[in-house]
Amino acid sequence: MQIIVAPDSRLNQISKKVEIIDDSIISFLDQMLECMYQNNGIGLAAPQVGILKRLVVIDCSDNKDIKKPLKLINPEITELSKNISEFEEGCLSLPSQYAKVIRPSKITLKYTNTEGLICENKFSGLEATCIQHEIDHLDGKLFVDHISKLKKNIIIKKLKKFKKKI
Repeated sequence: MQIIVAPDSRLNQISKKVEIIDDSIISFLDQMLECMYQNNGIGLAAPQVGILKRLVVIDCSDNKDIKKPLKLINPEITELSKNISEFEEGCLSLPSQYAKVIRPSKITLKYTNTEGLICENKFSGLEATCIQHEIDHLDGKLFVDHISKLKKNIIIKKLKKFKKKI
């Protein structure tokens, strides 16, 4: 499984809803998790590996020995807090690039789990930020779309140079 590096038009497309949860979807989520862990990430969305489906995996646990993965199918934010928080965000699709991004500090999330059950949970802090970041991927957005145009252009220029080297 290969992570797509920006700039790449595939990262700007909107993902389609998953209609049927079968073994191939569950296997793909497992592969995404493995890819995320191998690349030291805390979140990964299907578009980042070239699949335009509304699938996300995250694991924001701070203990590397105890994993707490979350597999989200068709995640949808149903509520955003008025309170905001600022985190320095990075992205596996924008290697070695970071910027401070302001987002709502708490969210309510509706999603389908791997058993096909619809779940609704509240998230805050790093988890809320991570989920919002990954859902942005499903909607064709990157974290650099939340910062100034100047900072975004500098990051994209660096990534273009990086891609020429690989």
